[in-house]
Amino acid sequence: MSDAAQQPETADGELGSAESHFTTEAKGEPTAPGRYVNVDELTPVEFLPGLGFRPVQGQKAMTNFVTFAPGAEAPRHVHEEEQIVVVLDGEFTFDLDGDVRVMRKGDVAVVPSWVPHGAWTTDSHCTELDVFSPPRQSLLKLAEAQAAGAVAPAEPAAEAEEA
Repeated sequence: MSDAAQQPETADGELGSAESHFTTEAKGEPTAPGRYVNVDELTPVEFLPGLGFRPVQGQKAMTNFVTFAPGAEAPRHVHEEEQIVVVLDGEFTFDLDGDVRVMRKGDVAVVPSWVPHGAWTTDSHCTELDVFSPPRQSLLKLAEAQAAGAVAPAEPAAEAEEA
């Protein structure tokens, strides 16, 4: 293996290293205190029945732990925020601008700004992680409204079928 393969070049032309990657020399002031979040303790936000969102917001990025019940659908849509989708468990069908694939644990889709995409499950469930940059404003607004009691959570898919 060559030295170049072991030490990739950075944008400024310098070679990267573990030492530079894990530096303790601050090049600025912290913008906020760090925090820990237990995703299992977050109340899911639902736009649609069977589609639960548990967002965790940073200052310039956001993660969203998403659960799809069997038969749930995130309709095809577009948004300004970049999105990276990582399947954590189960499977779903993902439409990335007409390229439709079944995604399973470990599969990743990269969705640039304004690219049409959507996803659905059939008879299985899916848990996936979305990463947004910048944070997805429509999701944050819904989470805030539900927390304030201004919007009722969507009825879970199983309960909707029984009603």
